[in-house]
Amino acid sequence: MLHRLSPALRDWVNSDGLIWLHLLKTVAAGLLALGIAMLLDLPQPRIAMTTVFVLMQPFSGMVLAKSFYRILGTAVGSLAALVLGALFVQQPELYMIGMIGWVSACIAAAVRYRHFRWYGFVLAGYTAALIGIPNVTAPHDLFLAALTRAAEVAVGIVCSSAVSALIVPQRSSLALRRALQVRYANFTAFAADVLNRGLERGQFERRFADLVDEIVGFEATRTFATFEDPAMRSRSQHLGRLNGEFMDACARLHALHQLLKRLRANGSESKVGAIKPYFDELAGLLSPPSMTPSATLAMADATGVASRLRLFQASLPRRVRETRRPLEAAPTESLADFDTSAELLYRFVDEWIRYSETYASLAARRKPVETRQRNASRYVSRTNGFVVAFTFIRSAAVMAIVGWFWIETDWPSGGLAVIGAALACALTSTASNPSKMAMQMAAGAVLATMTGYLFTCYVYPNIDGFPLLCATLAPVLALGAFIATRKRAAGYGIGFSVFFCLLAGPDNVVTYAPDLLINNGIALTASMLVAALAFAVIFPADMPWLVERIMGDLRAQVVFACKDELPGLNQRFQSSTHDLTAQLRMLLTRRSRRRRDALRWMLATLEVGHAVIDLRNEAARAAYAAALHPRWNASLERTYDDLARLFARPDAQALERALASVRAATWIAQDVLGTVHAERDKRHDVQRILSCLHFIRTALLDKDAPFNA
Repeated sequence: MLHRLSPALRDWVNSDGLIWLHLLKTVAAGLLALGIAMLLDLPQPRIAMTTVFVLMQPFSGMVLAKSFYRILGTAVGSLAALVLGALFVQQPELYMIGMIGWVSACIAAAVRYRHFRWYGFVLAGYTAALIGIPNVTAPHDLFLAALTRAAEVAVGIVCSSAVSALIVPQRSSLALRRALQVRYANFTAFAADVLNRGLERGQFERRFADLVDEIVGFEATRTFATFEDPAMRSRSQHLGRLNGEFMDACARLHALHQLLKRLRANGSESKVGAIKPYFDELAGLLSPPSMTPSATLAMADATGVASRLRLFQASLPRRVRETRRPLEAAPTESLADFDTSAELLYRFVDEWIRYSETYASLAARRKPVETRQRNASRYVSRTNGFVVAFTFIRSAAVMAIVGWFWIETDWPSGGLAVIGAALACALTSTASNPSKMAMQMAAGAVLATMTGYLFTCYVYPNIDGFPLLCATLAPVLALGAFIATRKRAAGYGIGFSVFFCLLAGPDNVVTYAPDLLINNGIALTASMLVAALAFAVIFPADMPWLVERIMGDLRAQVVFACKDELPGLNQRFQSSTHDLTAQLRMLLTRRSRRRRDALRWMLATLEVGHAVIDLRNEAARAAYAAALHPRWNASLERTYDDLARLFARPDAQALERALASVRAATWIAQDVLGTVHAERDKRHDVQRILSCLHFIRTALLDKDAPFNA
């Protein structure tokens, strides 16, 4: 009977069991922080408990990373509060202007520097507000408040880090390895589907978009995995190279899919029939029938795939030449289709071998096989300057509205409302729907106020001793942490957990003031509602002009591909393109037309930009061609210029100019090919250049391309 339950038990441990473990560790860390802060006689132990609920994550590397940046942010925020207090002593209006500017600048910087650096900037702004605003009219208490707040936050940081790392630690490095296994298996199946039977456009776009999300998410995971595992820290560059090679393989697969689609659409069935057997054979090598799902994930299989592909690659040029001979009587355009397909197939096999070898060496914990000289891989993120400025203005406007109301009405809880507004702007700054999240946090604040009222009036007066206090708090804290783990309801859980701790968390000397608690709860709820209203009506994040600015940055990646320096260009281009696409996918509503348009611009940008980089690299290797034709360099430069103009300002006239330039460069390359035909190496160099030009031309003529819509 036990062996029958074992698989079910393992499934539970790997799914729901992990959630319950996270809840147990979160509640334990929160109560531990509360107890230590009380033992140290800190004035507000609830701040230490609040820190735990803001910090705790399922993986210890996440907690350590957030703790590191939280320490930096808290230190900088404390210093900012002291400086502003010294500059504007008992001048609430000027102090509020300075505080709004500081907090808004920190939130804008957080949007610019994402992942866990985001957290450091957010804390630098929020900590300054948390320390400075309650003491704006009492500057003599400001320094002491900064010290005690830093101590309370430090207790929460130490407790969350210790519990996460010592009690059944869930290593993000292990999760990263599992994710790499799943990604390798999924991409193998995806490539086999594309090569073997093809995919319709919508299905291909959806599956390719999921790969984009994985590429961007991988970089964030790699960052915090280095905080917990020295082995991962030493292999960080190796992981970066693996992600770069995965991007290359994805780009090659997309190029193959697009070319096959165009050949079928143009009725070039003879060329498809000539190259299709190689595609079918490659699909079989990637996923042979004997491969089981578990073996698909095995590291040894990646080595086996790489070995099989090396043999396939070695024989491919000879076999392609034999297949090509009967087709040489065909028109030049048709022959170019076959040559381009063969060249893309060879390049895809080459990229897949690199990816498989690096993946296998990482799994075996050895250095990757250095078969070629490669530049160090570095992921480059991009954020539009208008998005950063928009975030600053939006945060400043929300805080200014709440701050103005506080100063004008002299509301006793107005300072807490300003702090709540700062918190809402900070926590929703990178949310896909900030208005929805702020509304959820408002609902969480209402529930926290009601629960806090019950605890203040009926629970705290009737308990005695810390163990009983923990027993009464644990179910409530666990409920908030559980709701926060639900993706679509995370705002409710965050609002409830954080605001319950802030409003009704116990201190060493408990104050039984239900009226103050309700007033503070109203202040926090009102600030969340003001933020939600501003995000939805005045400053919606998906405004067309803002989306168009990000789309402009996305298209500008082709301009960089045409103009930027070649060393390391491929990695910079691909990582920036994927990063901008991930931002657009998060910003735009799922299943909307604008989201589909953004994805298609990303595919066109990736397709043409990658081909341009290939063209520039091949042209650099064939520099001798400039001496063989007087217009060689000029034709290529004009091609780069016109392609850059097309993506900078796409219209019909720019498209015609780009097509004319590509045609002219193709004719000149064909003349050079006739000149060097007797020299094998040079002939191959020029043939690869012709393949790049032909592929770019087919991409520009594609009726599904966004600039042809």
